[in-house]
Amino acid sequence: MAEWRQRRYSVHREILDEGAVDEIAVKSDSKTSQCEKLKNSMRCSGPRLKSCLLGSVPVVSWLPRYSIRENALGDLISGISVGIMQLPQGMAYALLASVPPVFGLYSSFYPILIYFIFGTSKHISIGTYAVLSVMIGGVIERLAPDSNFMIWDNVTNASIVDTLSRDAERVKVAAAVTFMSGLFQILLGLVQFGFVVTYLSEPLVRGYTTGAAIHVIVSQLKYTFGISPLRHSGVFSLIYTVLEVCYLIPQTNVGTLVVSIVAIIGLILAKELNAYLSKKLPVPIPVELLGIVIATVVSWQVDLNTKYRVDVVGLIPSGLQPPVFPDTSLFGQVIGDAFALSVVGYGIAISLGRIFALKYGYKVDSNQELIALGLSNSVGGIFQCFAISCSMSRTMVQESTGGKTQVAGALSAVVILFITLWIGALFEDLPKAVLAAIIYVNLHGMMKQFMDIPALWRSNKVDMVIWLVTFIFTLLFNPDLGLAAAIGFSMLTVIFRTQLPKYSLLGQIPGTDIYRPLEDYSQVKQVPGVLIFHSSATIYFANAEMYQDALGEKSGIDITKILSAKKKLEAKKKRHEQKMAKKAEKAAKKNKIDTEGEPDGEEQKEIATIEMDAEPDRTLPRAIILDLSPVNYLDTVGVKTLRSILKDYGEIGIEVVLACCQTGVVDNLQTGGFFNDNVTKSCLFSSVHDAVLHCQSGKTHSHDKVVYEEINATHF
Repeated sequence: MAEWRQRRYSVHREILDEGAVDEIAVKSDSKTSQCEKLKNSMRCSGPRLKSCLLGSVPVVSWLPRYSIRENALGDLISGISVGIMQLPQGMAYALLASVPPVFGLYSSFYPILIYFIFGTSKHISIGTYAVLSVMIGGVIERLAPDSNFMIWDNVTNASIVDTLSRDAERVKVAAAVTFMSGLFQILLGLVQFGFVVTYLSEPLVRGYTTGAAIHVIVSQLKYTFGISPLRHSGVFSLIYTVLEVCYLIPQTNVGTLVVSIVAIIGLILAKELNAYLSKKLPVPIPVELLGIVIATVVSWQVDLNTKYRVDVVGLIPSGLQPPVFPDTSLFGQVIGDAFALSVVGYGIAISLGRIFALKYGYKVDSNQELIALGLSNSVGGIFQCFAISCSMSRTMVQESTGGKTQVAGALSAVVILFITLWIGALFEDLPKAVLAAIIYVNLHGMMKQFMDIPALWRSNKVDMVIWLVTFIFTLLFNPDLGLAAAIGFSMLTVIFRTQLPKYSLLGQIPGTDIYRPLEDYSQVKQVPGVLIFHSSATIYFANAEMYQDALGEKSGIDITKILSAKKKLEAKKKRHEQKMAKKAEKAAKKNKIDTEGEPDGEEQKEIATIEMDAEPDRTLPRAIILDLSPVNYLDTVGVKTLRSILKDYGEIGIEVVLACCQTGVVDNLQTGGFFNDNVTKSCLFSSVHDAVLHCQSGKTHSHDKVVYEEINATHF
């Protein structure tokens, strides 16, 4: 510490205001017009065309340079491992989306190939995702509920659901909302709107995914207990569903419940074993694949569907579906849901993509990611897929098994293609309860996010409130409306924080040019006769009035009262002068003297009793410095507020100067009409210390200009 204290520096320079700085630094007034910017953006050249092509289709740039020796083996092992994971997860998440399981396999094939061509992340695993699946399931249940497909069964003399018609309609709805979400992502990417994800803070995303995970769990309870509750939609639908499940629990299918419990326990134990042996095994054990294979064999041998009425996957058609353009009549009904899907899917993907890009030292283009995901969803919608994003569990497997490029993703799609074409039909006897168990076990990571609450309580209570409010909104309002409400609340917290900034008076650390809040430091001293006012937020219409009020409160100056008293004094003086003028006129007429002459000494003395140019109040500061270092912009209200402060305090003899104005703030002052013949850039200073020296020189050297000041301070 002593070594640091010995390192000193001295500065000898003039006291510089903003005008002097502009002269010394030679400020440039030339700015590129919007028209010129547009012309530059429309110009085309060979290098620019090549750069645009490589940026729009990234595979063209990296695939020719693909190193087979360094990457091929890792990508092959990783692709097979992820493809094996895609099989059970795709089928399970298809149940979340309320479509037949085979469409989960389609969603694990087409979009991955599109992302392989247009994506910029090398490590994320694109495919089905639980949160998006449950959001799509909500849309489908709203537009194609079971009640719309009831038919009369002459055999049982009861109404039953026409599952073929229902599933066909639900696939149409899923394709329509997926196609629309892809269009939104493409449009946002083309207009360079990738920064929209910045409005999804980490606490908001984690609270949202935790709430959505609860929706996922509740939606799978019917497969766990073997019951058939009505699926509600809209506000408070989660509560209604839970109440109905509780009501139907006495009707639980014991066989289904046993299958669920055995599957959950088996998967948990296998995953714990996998984690224990992770350092010893080159490739993780495909727990989920083994689970569905064993469950399918047992179900087939025991005939669980016939003997114990355990619901199974059913018919899985071989081959791929032909492309069909989505039903345009559904677009208007799903447009809001599609936008929510596009934002959530992109937010998850870009967050994971940036994590791995930072880890491995490459860049992920946020706008290109939007376009890549948009094309994946749009093309996927044409091939009857549902919306995709990236999965944390699959991404971790892809990275840990040696995947280094998106070739691993393409190979996983090949694995899914092989399964779909040849062996998909073998899983027709797979119990749906096992798929539900896979979903439960895969959500354990999201459930661990509840530990964010105590961590945020210790670090940032506002972020903790955002997490909790987002979680509650998602539970009560469903994932789509919950996301919108959570973003709105998050924006309100930003506004509230700018409306409730910390106001403080600054003092000088003795012997330095450093100024700190007086209430936070015991050795900081207030500059005699100079008041330095600091706000922790920018000044705009929402807090401009509070800024003025805080200045009066901190300074102890009731400017309104003082100005009112001054105006009353001026009015009193004017009335007194008029009264004395009338007396002088009467006296002149009486004594026949010139009415324009001077009044007698007694009258002059009476007038002098109301003197406006008396000695200023010693309790008031000579100058006020407004530290604007936190201010990054000023709107018209902010400019008017500063102008009003200069005018009001100037009328009572207090000089007001501004310090630490950023270039943009100076431009705001210029365009806002702050400067005039009386107010120039000489009242703006580059640092608080320059402003302090200026204010002190005005008192101690009224006729001599202070040019140099020596400053000895610790320099880091």
